[in-house]
Amino acid sequence: MMRVTFGGEELEGFPVPEPAASVRLLLPTADGLVLPEWTGNLFVLPDGSPATIRTFTPRRFDPDRLELDLDVVLHGSGAASTWVAAARQGDEAAISGPGRGYTVDPDAERFWLLGDETAIPAISQLLDHLPDVPVRVDVEVVEADARIDLGREADERWHVLAGGSAPGSTLVEAVQSTDPEPGTRIWAAGEAAAMQRIRRRLFTELGVPRSHATVRGYWKAGRRG
Repeated sequence: MMRVTFGGEELEGFPVPEPAASVRLLLPTADGLVLPEWTGNLFVLPDGSPATIRTFTPRRFDPDRLELDLDVVLHGSGAASTWVAAARQGDEAAISGPGRGYTVDPDAERFWLLGDETAIPAISQLLDHLPDVPVRVDVEVVEADARIDLGREADERWHVLAGGSAPGSTLVEAVQSTDPEPGTRIWAAGEAAAMQRIRRRLFTELGVPRSHATVRGYWKAGRRG
């Protein structure tokens, strides 16, 4: 994972994001940074091709220094990871947002956070904002050495995805084998199909109130972008 810092006067007035919010990152083309147009369906470039846009968690925003940090998972030939790995000071990109984040219930007695590698920045950010109550964290990684310091004491459970297993399998297993205590506030994010199974387990099988759990599909296996 690599942290990249964006800065500039254009960030003046950028709202301070809620924890686990989102921003869109527009990557430059071979001809430089070209702003797309919205067609009502997607953003397209002047030549009609779709713009290369990826969504990330705004890990840190400093309104005084006008700096915005994004943490990006490096995973081979992905458009964002390739650009970030090669980026140098002064390279241009564009940011829009922030999108909705997570409203922390200050009266909750405990929290349970779950996610894969794409959710680690949001989980780290949430841990910065949660009240001083017990927190369980389940994180799925592809390799054991992807484990990082989340910055706060919690009941951490790191799961290494076995080769050939569907993304999110270990998170689904964690939810299927656990009956959360009443009143637990749950936040989960990761691969869309796995998150759908987690929704079914929490809301349909366990009857967790929908106001007590936020489950988000961050990406879909087999679909680029």
